[in-house]
Amino acid sequence: MDTTLRDGEQTYNVAFAPSEKLQMARLLIEKANVDFIEVASARVSKGELESVQLITDWAKKSGGRKLLQRIEILGFVDEKRSVNWLIDAGAMTLNMLTKGSLNHLTHQLKKTPEEHFADIERTIDYAVKHDRAVNVYLEDWSNGWLHSRDYMFQFLDFIVAQPVGRVMLPDTLGVLYPSQVSEALREITARYAGQHFDFHPHNDYGLGTVNVLEAIRAGAHGVHTTVNCLGERTGNASLAEVVAGIHDHLQMKTSVNEKSLFQLSRTVETFSGKRLAANAPIVGEDVFTQTAGIHADGDKKGGLYESRLLPARFGRDRRYALGKLAGKASVDQNLKTLGITLTDDERAQVLQRIIELGDQKKQVTMDDLPFIIGEVLKRPEEKIIEITQVTVTSGLHVTPMCSLTVEYKGKASQVSGQGEGGYDAFMNALSIWAKENKLGLPRLIDYEVRIPPGGQTSALVECKITWSLAQHVSQDKGRGEPDKAMLGGELAGFGSSKNNLTTRGVDTDQIIAAIRATERMLNVILRR
Repeated sequence: MDTTLRDGEQTYNVAFAPSEKLQMARLLIEKANVDFIEVASARVSKGELESVQLITDWAKKSGGRKLLQRIEILGFVDEKRSVNWLIDAGAMTLNMLTKGSLNHLTHQLKKTPEEHFADIERTIDYAVKHDRAVNVYLEDWSNGWLHSRDYMFQFLDFIVAQPVGRVMLPDTLGVLYPSQVSEALREITARYAGQHFDFHPHNDYGLGTVNVLEAIRAGAHGVHTTVNCLGERTGNASLAEVVAGIHDHLQMKTSVNEKSLFQLSRTVETFSGKRLAANAPIVGEDVFTQTAGIHADGDKKGGLYESRLLPARFGRDRRYALGKLAGKASVDQNLKTLGITLTDDERAQVLQRIIELGDQKKQVTMDDLPFIIGEVLKRPEEKIIEITQVTVTSGLHVTPMCSLTVEYKGKASQVSGQGEGGYDAFMNALSIWAKENKLGLPRLIDYEVRIPPGGQTSALVECKITWSLAQHVSQDKGRGEPDKAMLGGELAGFGSSKNNLTTRGVDTDQIIAAIRATERMLNVILRR
């Protein structure tokens, strides 16, 4: 079960809009094919109710009751209130939050076990009467196992006799060590044979993924994950890490489509606003990039630095970094991809320049190579398209405007546009020019600006823009209006990272840096 839309939303400063929840729910079910998704907490807000209604309406239309049963809601021991909320939302499954430790029961609810069990039973009875399925969370179960085991077993004796589906065992504060998870799950699954148990991890010690794998080895029947390890405090366990671990280390199968994980991660990153570390396992931007020249050489000589985590499994590509650690093989791998042939002497000169740029902390990409070759070998790389003049007007209570001159195929064209900001006005003007020249523009999917630490107002600004080549601005729509499929309306363009292009521009002016990055993008695409 993936709980990105419920527990993941408990990440600090994360809140998903109803439309975003719908898109992510569809990706999780239709593309990633997880078994269940937990999408909300009952009784939280009007917006949360709207989110669930959108998701359940889609589920009913797309797959009827069978699909609807894969949509789950966290609810509470409140007899009618959570169940009624589910009914209003159109959902079928309640994941009821109960107390799995005596400490929580005594100090938070201030009730006896018998009182708590009676409340639970009334809520279950009401749900069953209204045709709602019930699963049960034992909140703080891990501390119950560690410090109040008699109560925990008293609770389990009670709950397995109730008409419930899955019993969920959360390591709520992420306190368990893998051997403790294994010991607990082995004893519990043996004692209650025939009952389905889920393990719900938290990553406070960085043990979320390994605890999930140990829980499965010990007999857990289901596990919970989030995309990008979102969740309370340090998060839960990463869907991508767990799936790869189950497939490779436990040699078990899941229904999850591995090729969907990278794009799913990017979508959740965008909607959550939480940047994913570039070296995050499986889905990080850089994890399939070989930096050391010796690694590139080993791959060239028979995949000596490959593991079972091949990028193609996840719809991604192997890349070879160009920097101060690059070697001849690193350059060769990139030249081969570009279809460029150099002599040994020319290659040595280009490699030396790449190393010099690396020492200056400059980032070099494969698409930068033609420009470096032109610079080093005195064969200037002719620009296919050049933006020769730009004027951007922007200010408080002023509609941003841009006029620009584009030289292409020996012709200089002047266009202008307006937008929500200076760069948006530039892109709208450029879209007019592109339409006139019957060219499609890629969709901007990430925009990042960086200045050196401690930089002054006059510092050089680096603007890094990532473009999706899988989807282009429609030529018969309005100015700069992207195809609606970009938001996943039909989940179009849900493809691999090889459909993306990243370009950089540097200038003391942030907007000009972005324009330089855009000009580089145009030349790279037209050259390709």
